[in-house]
Amino acid sequence: MERRIYEAAIEGSVIYLFNLLQEDALILDRLMVGCYAETPLHIASMLGHLDFVQELLIRKPELAGELDYRKSSPLHLAAAKGHVDIVKSLITVNPETCFVRDRDGRSPLHIAAIKGNVCVLKELLRVRPDTARILTDRGGTVLHLCVRYNQLEALKFLVETLDDPDFFSCKDHDGNTILHMAVADKQVEAIKFLTTSTRIEVNALNGYGLTALDFNLTQSYRDFKDWEIKELLIGGIKATSNAKDIKCNWTVELVGSDLTSHKNKTIRQHLRGNNLENVRDKEDDWLEKKRSVLMVVASLIATVAFQAALNPPGGVHQETGYSVLYDSHRVTYILFLAYNTTGFVSSLSIILLLISGLPIRHKCFVWILMVVMWVAVTAMAFTYMCSITVLTDSREANLVGLVVMLVWLVLMGILLLVHAIRLGKLFMERRTKARIMST
Repeated sequence: MERRIYEAAIEGSVIYLFNLLQEDALILDRLMVGCYAETPLHIASMLGHLDFVQELLIRKPELAGELDYRKSSPLHLAAAKGHVDIVKSLITVNPETCFVRDRDGRSPLHIAAIKGNVCVLKELLRVRPDTARILTDRGGTVLHLCVRYNQLEALKFLVETLDDPDFFSCKDHDGNTILHMAVADKQVEAIKFLTTSTRIEVNALNGYGLTALDFNLTQSYRDFKDWEIKELLIGGIKATSNAKDIKCNWTVELVGSDLTSHKNKTIRQHLRGNNLENVRDKEDDWLEKKRSVLMVVASLIATVAFQAALNPPGGVHQETGYSVLYDSHRVTYILFLAYNTTGFVSSLSIILLLISGLPIRHKCFVWILMVVMWVAVTAMAFTYMCSITVLTDSREANLVGLVVMLVWLVLMGILLLVHAIRLGKLFMERRTKARIMST
């Protein structure tokens, strides 16, 4: 019987529900006292079956307060899916479900904000406007959730609807306001809205005593979005510069002198200190991984080249120990020896530089070692080509080998071109940033 009523909830069939209730008038009561993951009202609310929901609420309004295995009420599910009419019905029967929190500590208002369902937000605030004061499990507000999940329209609605300046300055468990969070996530449109709103304090401090602009300056400027955010924040501060209670912090000093004085550069370097340490740690990890890979590959190439030199293709004369290949294919043997020696010496050079103890901590040196590795790998490829040429009399096999080598050369050329473009782009970006910083 229970399985059949769940099927009726999935289909949203009110007639099917009537038939089941005629067979067993206590089926809804048994569902409430039994151990079930969810009730039929949860399913119908999630799927948007309004008539089915209303019929269940008429016959058993207590179902509106039942929770599923995630401690979510039917109102949580209807709010997540954006079923406004069902939300109205559930609130009418049990307005207190607006305050129910799920396993993650979120109310139906929080869920609607995460999903960006503005119509549901309007209905929830119309009935119970005090639900906006509920904090999430991470100490943030519904506004923090809008920023965290990039729901700009929901954020605009809540900021324009709610009338509580202290609420807009609330901080999450990291001590950040919604403007700090938007800056950290580089949400330009949200920052543009928040800095132009008269209800948001642009100069608010986070848990570390930094304003949003100070927080922006601690980040590494990798693209023009960072500079656009900086200009928006400066514009927002200048718009409120006539206020009597403006904070005399680093941000005000930076704006007052247009970020050009030596003092401000020192402050900016101090603010970026923690971020630079993180960047250095990432670079050190990258360098260490590259050095390990280079050492392994160089050792392997050196071993192979050494063995190829001692045992050239065709072997050696037992009497003299000289190469047989030299007598039969002298030019090919000279090429073979040149390529093999190039690969051997290149790999030994990489090994020597890596174990020499020199402070190879810059990316430039690693790039040079990688270029040397390319030379070593290419030399070994040509060594293989020479070996196949003298060991195979078939013209088809030699033609295949020639085609493979041409493909290899094209691939190496493409790699060199891509890296050249990448380095050129990086150089131009640094020049552009240096020019902006100097203005």
